[in-house]
Amino acid sequence: MQNNPLLPVSEARENMLKNISSLSSEKCSIEQAHNRIIAQDLTALLSHPAEAVSSMDGYAARISDIVDVPVTLPQVGISSAGHIYNKPLLSGQLVRIFTGAVIPDGCDTIILQEDTKISQDGIEINERPRLGQYIRASGLDFSAGEKIISKSSKLTARECALIALAGYHEVPVIKQPKIGVLTSGDELVPPGEKPQTGQLVNSNNLLLCALIRACGGIAVDLGILPDKSGALIEHLEKYPDLDLIITTGGASVGDHDYIAKDINKSANSELYFWKIAMRPGKPLMFGHYKNIPFLGLPGNPVSAGVCSVLFLEPIIKQFLSQDPTLVFSSALTTNSLPENDRREEYLRAKLLVDDEGNKQVSAASTQDSSMLATLASADCLIQRPAHSPRIEAGAPVPILNFPALF
Repeated sequence: MQNNPLLPVSEARENMLKNISSLSSEKCSIEQAHNRIIAQDLTALLSHPAEAVSSMDGYAARISDIVDVPVTLPQVGISSAGHIYNKPLLSGQLVRIFTGAVIPDGCDTIILQEDTKISQDGIEINERPRLGQYIRASGLDFSAGEKIISKSSKLTARECALIALAGYHEVPVIKQPKIGVLTSGDELVPPGEKPQTGQLVNSNNLLLCALIRACGGIAVDLGILPDKSGALIEHLEKYPDLDLIITTGGASVGDHDYIAKDINKSANSELYFWKIAMRPGKPLMFGHYKNIPFLGLPGNPVSAGVCSVLFLEPIIKQFLSQDPTLVFSSALTTNSLPENDRREEYLRAKLLVDDEGNKQVSAASTQDSSMLATLASADCLIQRPAHSPRIEAGAPVPILNFPALF
């Protein structure tokens, strides 16, 4: 473990990511593939449409039979969706056809039904059609062998429909990381239980498990850990198949903070670093427990939440073979912001757009790391690099939007 305190944020994230490997692939039914990461390019197994079909209700005809209008031709059959007219269309014939029906052999145009009239002698055609009108060619949407989904795509509902139409019943996807979440603290009670004097509802597990699921992982709520030496290792022995262990709380240096101590005492376990130059989130730690990556977050809900945006989401992306780079943008601050010390600071803030279309961002009036309502009402973070000078309202600042559903 590093001995120098206050590792820079970028170095801490780099250290984490180099110790996280992408997971292997597995087969997944298309019914379960929504929001999963595709492990390889997908090419269509089928063409769509497989055969030329009609895009309108009307009559299949040969344009050479309709030189002058009006003209009356006999109807010799019907082609509807799922029911093919399987004879060739001969000269001087019409076939009644409906939207989505396969075009009969020999047909090269579709006459709209509203351009016709039924008579005793057949079907009277009153408008001359264009060659090929209302015919959807085979493969118009996509053809067999054509790439339809790129590797590393996160499948949307629309794309799930596409791969089904292209002939797939299962697809190769990256395995979802199985991530255990454990909160330390004798003062904590589960959600739904009324806290007594000196107690607090455990909200961290809910926050982290929800973010894990939103980012594509499998969250395993490991419950609440007592403030007792050895309790962490005893608890983790029950979960040998995790891809990542997350703890919150117990990360400082108090008499009741045992997380770092337990990891350091455990065989085949190590902390790579502990404490970073960041506010909120200074006590963050990272290492491994028996070859399972281990992320220790601060216990304050806001600190845990901010750290999860800056570190946990990139880790999950790394597991899923996605780009883990955080994407910052810029907005004009509506507040004056004081100078910063050696710790990189992340201010909870709200993004808005003014009447001229300019992005503006307003930092919350209080930045106390215990105030969860402030985090819940924010939608982004203002980044204040270490040793930033004071800036006035109207100055541009870097911002990081929260992940979807965070």
